Amino acid sequence: MTRPALVAISHGTSSPDGSAAVRGLVKAVGARLMRGGGMLPGAAGHAASGAAALRLGHVDVEQPDVPATLASLPAGMPAVVVPLLLSAGYHVHVDLAEAVAAEGARAVELAAALGPDDRLARVLVRRLLEAEWRPGDVVVLAAAGSSDARAVADCAEMAERLARELGAPVSPGYLSAAEPTLEAAVRRAVAGGGAGADAGGAAGAAPSRVVVASYLLAPGYFQDLAVETARAAGAAAVTEPLLRVGVLPPDELAELVVDRFGAAAARMSTM
Repeated sequence: MTRPALVAISHGTSSPDGSAAVRGLVKAVGARLMRGGGMLPGAAGHAASGAAALRLGHVDVEQPDVPATLASLPAGMPAVVVPLLLSAGYHVHVDLAEAVAAEGARAVELAAALGPDDRLARVLVRRLLEAEWRPGDVVVLAAAGSSDARAVADCAEMAERLARELGAPVSPGYLSAAEPTLEAAVRRAVAGGGAGADAGGAAGAAPSRVVVASYLLAPGYFQDLAVETARAAGAAAVTEPLLRVGVLPPDELAELVVDRFGAAAARMSTM
Protein backbone atom coordinates (compact mmCIF):
# COMPACT_ATOMS: atom_id res chain seq x y z
CA MET A 1 0.00 0.00 0.00
CA THR A 2 1.08 3.59 -0.52
CA ARG A 3 2.02 4.94 2.87
CA PRO A 4 -0.24 7.89 3.79
CA ALA A 5 1.21 11.17 4.91
CA LEU A 6 0.66 12.38 8.46
CA VAL A 7 -0.86 15.86 8.24
CA ALA A 8 -0.87 17.35 11.74
CA ILE A 9 -3.33 20.21 12.06
CA SER A 10 -3.10 22.55 15.06
CA HIS A 11 -5.57 25.24 16.04
CA GLY A 12 -3.06 27.95 15.21
CA THR A 13 -1.84 30.76 17.44
CA SER A 14 -0.43 34.28 17.28
CA SER A 15 1.99 33.37 20.08
CA PRO A 16 5.57 32.72 18.89
CA ASP A 17 6.12 30.50 21.94
CA GLY A 18 2.96 28.54 21.20
CA SER A 19 3.96 28.10 17.57
CA ALA A 20 7.44 26.93 18.54
CA ALA A 21 6.05 24.44 21.07
CA VAL A 22 3.73 22.88 18.47
CA ARG A 23 6.56 22.66 15.94
CA GLY A 24 8.58 20.88 18.62
CA LEU A 25 5.81 18.31 19.01
CA VAL A 26 5.67 17.70 15.26
CA LYS A 27 9.46 17.28 15.18
CA ALA A 28 9.16 14.67 17.95
CA VAL A 29 6.43 12.90 15.96
CA GLY A 30 8.74 12.80 12.95
CA ALA A 31 11.51 11.27 15.04
CA ARG A 32 9.13 8.61 16.35
CA LEU A 33 8.00 7.78 12.82
CA MET A 34 11.62 7.48 11.71
CA ARG A 35 12.24 5.00 14.53
CA GLY A 36 9.38 2.89 13.20
CA GLY A 37 6.78 3.84 15.83
CA GLY A 38 4.20 4.52 13.13
CA MET A 39 4.68 1.45 10.93
CA LEU A 40 1.50 0.30 9.28
CA PRO A 41 0.55 -3.13 7.96
CA GLY A 42 0.84 -3.35 4.18
CA ALA A 43 -1.64 -4.99 1.87
CA ALA A 44 0.31 -8.24 1.98
CA GLY A 45 0.71 -8.16 5.75
CA HIS A 46 4.21 -6.63 5.64
CA ALA A 47 5.27 -3.31 7.10
CA ALA A 48 5.01 -0.37 4.73
CA SER A 49 8.54 0.83 4.05
CA GLY A 50 9.99 4.22 4.93
CA ALA A 51 8.80 6.94 7.25
CA ALA A 52 5.56 8.71 6.47
CA ALA A 53 5.64 12.16 4.91
CA LEU A 54 4.90 14.71 7.62
CA ARG A 55 3.28 18.13 7.34
CA LEU A 56 2.03 20.77 9.80
CA GLY A 57 -0.95 23.01 9.05
CA HIS A 58 -3.52 24.98 10.97
CA VAL A 59 -7.28 25.27 11.20
CA ASP A 60 -7.23 28.95 12.19
CA VAL A 61 -4.95 31.99 12.77
CA GLU A 62 -1.80 30.62 11.08
CA GLN A 63 -0.94 29.46 7.58
CA PRO A 64 -0.80 27.10 5.79
CA ASP A 65 -4.43 26.10 6.20
CA VAL A 66 -5.71 22.57 5.67
CA PRO A 67 -6.22 22.72 1.86
CA ALA A 68 -2.79 24.29 1.32
CA THR A 69 -1.13 21.72 3.57
CA LEU A 70 -2.72 18.83 1.70
CA ALA A 71 -1.78 20.44 -1.63
CA SER A 72 1.88 20.47 -0.55
CA LEU A 73 2.00 16.65 -0.69
CA PRO A 74 3.11 14.70 -3.76
CA ALA A 75 0.30 14.18 -6.28
CA GLY A 76 -2.04 11.39 -5.31
CA MET A 77 -0.36 10.62 -1.98
CA PRO A 78 -3.06 9.60 0.56
CA ALA A 79 -3.10 11.44 3.86
CA VAL A 80 -4.32 11.18 7.43
CA VAL A 81 -5.28 14.46 9.07
CA VAL A 82 -4.48 14.30 12.78
CA PRO A 83 -6.04 17.12 14.83
CA LEU A 84 -3.58 18.49 17.37
CA LEU A 85 -6.62 19.35 19.46
CA LEU A 86 -7.47 18.11 22.94
CA SER A 87 -11.18 17.61 22.32
CA ALA A 88 -13.46 17.00 19.37
CA GLY A 89 -15.62 20.09 18.94
CA TYR A 90 -16.58 22.32 16.03
CA HIS A 91 -13.10 22.41 14.53
CA VAL A 92 -12.96 18.60 14.28
CA HIS A 93 -16.58 17.81 13.45
CA VAL A 94 -17.13 20.71 11.03
CA ASP A 95 -14.00 22.55 9.89
CA LEU A 96 -11.71 19.56 9.50
CA ALA A 97 -14.47 17.17 8.40
CA GLU A 98 -15.49 19.58 5.62
CA ALA A 99 -11.89 20.12 4.51
CA VAL A 100 -11.32 16.37 4.31
CA ALA A 101 -14.57 15.81 2.39
CA ALA A 102 -13.68 18.57 -0.09
CA GLU A 103 -10.26 17.13 -0.93
CA GLY A 104 -10.47 15.70 -4.44
CA ALA A 105 -6.81 15.12 -5.24
CA ARG A 106 -6.18 12.23 -2.86
CA ALA A 107 -7.75 9.88 -0.31
CA VAL A 108 -7.85 11.53 3.12
CA GLU A 109 -8.92 10.12 6.49
CA LEU A 110 -9.64 12.23 9.57
CA ALA A 111 -8.16 10.87 12.78
CA ALA A 112 -9.55 11.33 16.28
CA ALA A 113 -8.62 14.29 18.48
CA LEU A 114 -5.87 13.73 21.03
CA GLY A 115 -8.16 13.71 24.03
CA PRO A 116 -9.57 12.41 26.21
CA ASP A 117 -6.81 9.90 26.96
CA ASP A 118 -5.12 8.57 30.09
CA ARG A 119 -1.71 9.55 28.71
CA LEU A 120 -2.77 13.19 28.83
CA ALA A 121 -3.83 12.68 32.44
CA ARG A 122 -0.34 11.44 33.27
CA VAL A 123 1.22 14.55 31.74
CA LEU A 124 -1.22 16.71 33.71
CA VAL A 125 -0.13 14.99 36.93
CA ARG A 126 3.51 15.81 36.15
CA ARG A 127 2.59 19.45 35.54
CA LEU A 128 0.75 19.53 38.87
CA LEU A 129 3.75 18.10 40.70
CA GLU A 130 5.97 20.71 39.04
CA ALA A 131 3.58 23.36 40.38
CA GLU A 132 4.01 21.85 43.88
CA TRP A 133 0.57 20.30 44.11
CA ARG A 134 0.28 18.19 47.23
CA PRO A 135 -2.37 15.72 48.42
CA GLY A 136 -5.26 17.65 49.91
CA ASP A 137 -5.01 20.53 47.43
CA VAL A 138 -8.17 21.16 45.42
CA VAL A 139 -7.67 20.75 41.65
CA VAL A 140 -9.60 22.56 38.94
CA LEU A 141 -9.00 21.56 35.32
CA ALA A 142 -8.85 24.65 33.07
CA ALA A 143 -10.03 24.02 29.51
CA ALA A 144 -10.56 26.42 26.63
CA GLY A 145 -14.27 25.66 26.36
CA SER A 146 -16.55 25.22 23.36
CA SER A 147 -20.12 25.78 22.26
CA ASP A 148 -20.08 22.16 21.01
CA ALA A 149 -21.44 19.87 23.72
CA ARG A 150 -19.24 17.02 22.49
CA ALA A 151 -16.09 19.00 23.24
CA VAL A 152 -17.38 19.93 26.70
CA ALA A 153 -18.15 16.27 27.38
CA ASP A 154 -14.60 15.36 26.35
CA CYS A 155 -13.19 17.88 28.84
CA ALA A 156 -15.45 16.60 31.61
CA GLU A 157 -14.23 13.07 30.90
CA MET A 158 -10.65 14.35 31.02
CA ALA A 159 -11.33 15.76 34.50
CA GLU A 160 -12.55 12.30 35.55
CA ARG A 161 -9.44 10.64 34.12
CA LEU A 162 -7.19 13.11 35.93
CA ALA A 163 -9.12 12.46 39.15
CA ARG A 164 -8.41 8.73 38.82
CA GLU A 165 -4.69 9.41 38.30
CA LEU A 166 -4.56 11.72 41.33
CA GLY A 167 -6.87 9.70 43.53
CA ALA A 168 -8.74 12.93 44.30
CA PRO A 169 -11.70 14.82 42.83
CA VAL A 170 -11.14 17.25 39.96
CA SER A 171 -13.67 19.77 38.67
CA PRO A 172 -13.54 21.39 35.22
CA GLY A 173 -13.71 25.11 34.51
CA TYR A 174 -13.91 26.75 31.09
CA LEU A 175 -12.37 29.91 29.67
CA SER A 176 -15.10 30.49 27.08
CA ALA A 177 -18.46 29.30 25.78
CA ALA A 178 -19.19 26.70 28.48
CA GLU A 179 -20.14 26.43 32.15
CA PRO A 180 -18.89 26.52 34.79
CA THR A 181 -16.46 29.26 33.95
CA LEU A 182 -12.94 28.88 35.26
CA GLU A 183 -13.49 31.88 37.50
CA ALA A 184 -16.64 30.35 39.01
CA ALA A 185 -15.04 26.93 39.45
CA VAL A 186 -12.01 28.40 41.24
CA ARG A 187 -14.10 30.71 43.46
CA ARG A 188 -16.33 27.80 44.45
CA ALA A 189 -13.28 25.70 45.30
CA VAL A 190 -11.71 28.54 47.31
CA ALA A 191 -14.96 29.00 49.20
CA GLY A 192 -14.95 25.31 50.12
CA GLY A 193 -17.81 24.22 47.90
CA GLY A 194 -15.80 22.72 45.05
CA ALA A 195 -14.25 19.34 44.37
CA GLY A 196 -12.10 18.13 47.22
CA ALA A 197 -13.26 20.85 49.61
CA ASP A 198 -13.06 18.51 52.60
CA ALA A 199 -9.54 17.30 51.83
CA GLY A 200 -6.58 18.28 53.98
CA GLY A 201 -8.65 18.89 57.07
CA ALA A 202 -6.73 16.68 59.50
CA ALA A 203 -5.27 18.30 62.60
CA GLY A 204 -1.84 19.73 61.90
CA ALA A 205 -2.19 19.30 58.15
CA ALA A 206 -1.26 22.15 55.83
CA PRO A 207 -4.34 24.03 54.67
CA SER A 208 -5.56 22.92 51.27
CA ARG A 209 -4.99 25.24 48.33
CA VAL A 210 -6.64 25.50 44.94
CA VAL A 211 -4.32 24.48 42.10
CA VAL A 212 -5.41 24.87 38.49
CA ALA A 213 -4.27 22.24 36.00
CA SER A 214 -3.98 23.81 32.56
CA TYR A 215 -5.60 21.52 29.99
CA LEU A 216 -4.21 23.59 27.12
CA LEU A 217 -1.82 22.32 24.50
CA ALA A 218 0.68 25.17 24.30
CA PRO A 219 1.54 28.69 25.49
CA GLY A 220 -0.57 31.50 24.09
CA TYR A 221 -3.66 33.59 24.67
CA PHE A 222 -5.69 30.98 26.53
CA GLN A 223 -2.81 29.99 28.81
CA ASP A 224 -2.25 33.66 29.71
CA LEU A 225 -5.99 34.05 30.31
CA ALA A 226 -6.08 30.92 32.48
CA VAL A 227 -3.27 32.23 34.70
CA GLU A 228 -4.83 35.69 35.01
CA THR A 229 -8.35 34.39 35.66
CA ALA A 230 -7.35 31.66 38.12
CA ARG A 231 -5.09 33.86 40.20
CA ALA A 232 -7.67 36.67 40.33
CA ALA A 233 -10.21 34.12 41.59
CA GLY A 234 -7.90 32.93 44.37
CA ALA A 235 -5.95 29.97 42.95
CA ALA A 236 -2.57 29.39 44.58
CA ALA A 237 -0.94 28.02 41.43
CA VAL A 238 -1.58 27.36 37.75
CA THR A 239 0.36 24.70 35.89
CA GLU A 240 2.14 25.20 32.61
CA PRO A 241 0.43 23.85 29.47
CA LEU A 242 1.13 20.38 28.13
CA LEU A 243 3.76 21.71 25.70
CA ARG A 244 6.44 24.20 26.67
CA VAL A 245 8.80 26.17 24.46
CA GLY A 246 12.44 25.14 24.63
CA VAL A 247 11.61 21.86 26.39
CA LEU A 248 11.27 18.47 24.72
CA PRO A 249 7.58 17.55 24.39
CA PRO A 250 6.27 14.75 26.57
CA ASP A 251 6.73 11.33 24.99
CA GLU A 252 3.06 10.65 25.66
CA LEU A 253 1.98 13.42 23.29
CA ALA A 254 4.15 12.25 20.40
CA GLU A 255 2.96 8.70 21.03
CA LEU A 256 -0.66 9.85 20.96
CA VAL A 257 -0.26 11.61 17.62
CA VAL A 258 1.35 8.54 16.07
CA ASP A 259 -1.32 6.26 17.54
CA ARG A 260 -4.13 8.44 16.16
CA PHE A 261 -2.38 8.39 12.78
CA GLY A 262 -1.96 4.62 12.86
CA ALA A 263 -5.60 3.93 13.76
CA ALA A 264 -6.90 6.17 10.95
CA ALA A 265 -4.41 4.78 8.43
CA ALA A 266 -5.50 1.24 9.32
CA ARG A 267 -9.08 2.22 8.48
CA MET A 268 -7.89 3.45 5.06
CA SER A 269 -6.13 0.14 4.38
CA THR A 270 -9.41 -1.79 4.75
CA MET A 271 -11.42 0.41 2.39
